[in-house]
Amino acid sequence: MGALLREAITTPTIRVLVADDEPALRAALAEVLAHEDDVELVGQAADAEQAISVAGREQPDVALIDVKMPGGGGAIAARGIQRHSPNTRVIALSAFEDRPTVLEMLRAGAVGYLVKGTAADEIVGSIRKVAMGGTSLSVEVVDGIVHELSSQLRKEEMEREDRAARADEIHRFLHGEGLSMAFQPIVDLESWTVAGYEALARFRSIPLRGPQEWFAEAVTLELGAQLELAAIRQALTVLPSLPDGAYLSINCSHRTAGSPDLLGVLAAAAGHIVVEITEHEAVDDYERLSHALSALRDHGIRIAIDDAGAGFASLRHTLLLAPDIVKVDISLTRDIDAHRGRRALASALISFADEMGMAIVAEGIETEAELKTLRELGVRFGQGYYLAEPGSVANLVGAELPRRT
Repeated sequence: MGALLREAITTPTIRVLVADDEPALRAALAEVLAHEDDVELVGQAADAEQAISVAGREQPDVALIDVKMPGGGGAIAARGIQRHSPNTRVIALSAFEDRPTVLEMLRAGAVGYLVKGTAADEIVGSIRKVAMGGTSLSVEVVDGIVHELSSQLRKEEMEREDRAARADEIHRFLHGEGLSMAFQPIVDLESWTVAGYEALARFRSIPLRGPQEWFAEAVTLELGAQLELAAIRQALTVLPSLPDGAYLSINCSHRTAGSPDLLGVLAAAAGHIVVEITEHEAVDDYERLSHALSALRDHGIRIAIDDAGAGFASLRHTLLLAPDIVKVDISLTRDIDAHRGRRALASALISFADEMGMAIVAEGIETEAELKTLRELGVRFGQGYYLAEPGSVANLVGAELPRRT
């Protein structure tokens, strides 16, 4: 009767897989396990692929996995074993204290971590502990894990604080603090008069960052459209000061162009507005964007393609959106007088626009030679520091343009 009772309460045998590329270590572990009545070695492997295969076939209770073995290492083996034998509990084996490896193995699903050279009774104890649903870490690595996790948590906290600070700065801009607008004349190169003014956002912040950086930052914080609309609203305040016949050109990403809020902001001044769609960012839905631009056109707003020739789709972008105005990017304008390839590209873009009935504006004109070459190519409108620098409307309106040949 006593013998039967003892047999009934005997601990179930723990089936173990050992995976390590060192034959001597596998043999030593097999020897240790052979002396334990409640532990059975059911398989051995020399690399990650073998370990996954054996685990899938044998479905062991516990797998001792070398973190540095061939075939992708312990993390690959641990993940594969979890897929093919989900009930197997993984203990990582490392020849040295390696904090990044500890965390990598724990992320891969390991519930134990032992340093090679650990005493035999501690190894067996760890196997029993994890087989019963617990976890087991060598004393040698506990401090390292705590330090690494603490550092990681601190890093994440600092990133959250930095993100919050950047979001606060953008919210400050949204409320009109630190956001101002400069305006650069767009010149009729035939009559030498101002055809329009491009509104350019300026941000006051410490450290100083350019407008493109702040708009990109706002996109990552899901505040991109809000910041663009804030800049547009501020730009519109100068409309009463513009001379008769001059338009106001505002910059807009394709995402903001598709926002229902944009038309509401622009509707009252629609006949005086040009919306410039940047070409620096890929458009993922031309049909949706075209539909949004059609709604703007229905209210008398003209559309320009900004930075044409510099971005993702070039002439295709211009063709699909059928703008009223094409702005030749500064990358084509710069040194166009001395660069045969740029002249050829600009000439093709100008011919395309002329054929489609679109006006051409050359951006970034900075020298007399560039201006002369662009005129010879048939460019009607220009913009750049050689013609007029950005400034306040109060200083620009009524001021004479510099005398240029």
